[in-house]
Amino acid sequence: MWPYWLMYSIPALVALSNSRERSWPPWILMGLFFTICIGFRLHVGGDWNNYLPFYEQEIGRAFTDPISGDPGYALLNRLMAYLDWKIYGVNLFCGLIFTGGLTIFCRDLYRSWLGFAVAVPYLVLVVAMGYSRQGVALGLIFWGLSYLEQGKFLPYVLFIAFASLFHQTAIIMIPLGIFLYRQGWLYRIAAVILIASWLWDALVVEDINRLWTAYVEQRMHSQGAVIRVAMNCTAAVFLLKYWKQWKQVYPNALFWLWMAYGAIACVFLVEFATTAVDRLALYLTPLQVVVFSRLPFLARKELHPDTMVIWILLGYGTVLFVWLNFATHAVYWLPYRNILFE
Repeated sequence: MWPYWLMYSIPALVALSNSRERSWPPWILMGLFFTICIGFRLHVGGDWNNYLPFYEQEIGRAFTDPISGDPGYALLNRLMAYLDWKIYGVNLFCGLIFTGGLTIFCRDLYRSWLGFAVAVPYLVLVVAMGYSRQGVALGLIFWGLSYLEQGKFLPYVLFIAFASLFHQTAIIMIPLGIFLYRQGWLYRIAAVILIASWLWDALVVEDINRLWTAYVEQRMHSQGAVIRVAMNCTAAVFLLKYWKQWKQVYPNALFWLWMAYGAIACVFLVEFATTAVDRLALYLTPLQVVVFSRLPFLARKELHPDTMVIWILLGYGTVLFVWLNFATHAVYWLPYRNILFE
């Protein structure tokens, strides 16, 4: 399991050095490293065997043939089947989009390398390496959030729409764009209604009964959902604790406040529909990256920033240790294998 500790240790050590490096070369190198780790993995991830049929069913199909499932992911598999890049081409593209979005987003944070390190134990290792469709959707969401942090509403919505082509549940992130800032409410509400309605009709409406039955009525259960929801809630509590400072210093504060409300709401809903809430809470995990990258500054009067960084890294190191050693499905990630070394 040492490769996973290596992936966590690299950004963690840079975070400990208090580096504020934002020039592109080190970030590009970090992004390429994680893209290779994600894209060229071999038999790694709980859904590895479940994703193979997505690729196999696209072999020999023309680009004009009907598409089944999430259109973005289906077309990606069709392209890779045409190029004969196999599942590794699919995973490499998904890894590139996820890592690219995460890198662009983290690079502009207060403690950028700390934010990246926070993302590794769950978002990188579990999501990007285990659930390719959600991973690429989350990468596109991070990409959109980087524009939202600059006050740009339309690029955010377009990236969320693109993310919905890879996993339809990403559509839930579109309404949050309304809370960008206080001006222009009517424009944003109208845009959200139009785009969300179109995506709902195109991607979700035919599957809504199946999704409701599978996730709610049959009460599917996700191992570790309560822990993951609790991690989001912890970040939300810190945001609320330092809300007065947050809204004075950081732009786009209202958006993150509503993200925090959503994370807290999931705590009360997770027992009702564990898997459904777990899947939706995945899109709230950027809250952890943002809050804990800013916490050393927000709590500086109570604890020295460097000490806070150490505590945060120890906390997420503990999360990684517990997952690798005690999680029920961690066996699907162990040992880590990569086709470059086979």
